[in-house]
Amino acid sequence: MEIVSLISLWIIPVIIGVILVYSTIKKVPTYEHFVEGGKEGIKIAVSIIPFLVGMLVAITVFRTSGALDFFIDLLRPLLNTIGVPAEVVPLALIRPISGNAALGLMSDLLSQHGPDSFIGRLASTIQGSTDTTFYVLTVYFGAVGIKKMGDALKVGLLADLVGISAAIIIVTIMFSS
Repeated sequence: MEIVSLISLWIIPVIIGVILVYSTIKKVPTYEHFVEGGKEGIKIAVSIIPFLVGMLVAITVFRTSGALDFFIDLLRPLLNTIGVPAEVVPLALIRPISGNAALGLMSDLLSQHGPDSFIGRLASTIQGSTDTTFYVLTVYFGAVGIKKMGDALKVGLLADLVGISAAIIIVTIMFSS
């Protein structure tokens, strides 16, 4: 285990060092390229702000309007039948949209139920097993001007569904009483 800690401590500095030495040998103006990349990063950050604002407004409206609670109440009988706690549904629904909102929901679940509870373990596993599909598509595809993202959306949501399903199955097998 000590070797893993040592490797994890040194891997990034070694990679950066190798890149700098290699670029120096190849006579690449490393600092100038770094500065240009920084300028480009700031331009991209500014260009994605409208997409972020739109997405955050949509999330807020969905949660505060009561639509999320209504949807969960509709699913509650089915969830009880298959043994999935209704408390994790908002996390499963919000996670593909916003990582920060999902992290907030997960934190609430952990503080209410505890990190070692079934719900806490399931929430943590869902958080780690899925991605922010809509965020990625909205922000990154929008920043580079990709308009047709239907196939990427389908694959991303399918991957999220698989991640959520796998989380439920594995946590149930591993930690169900």
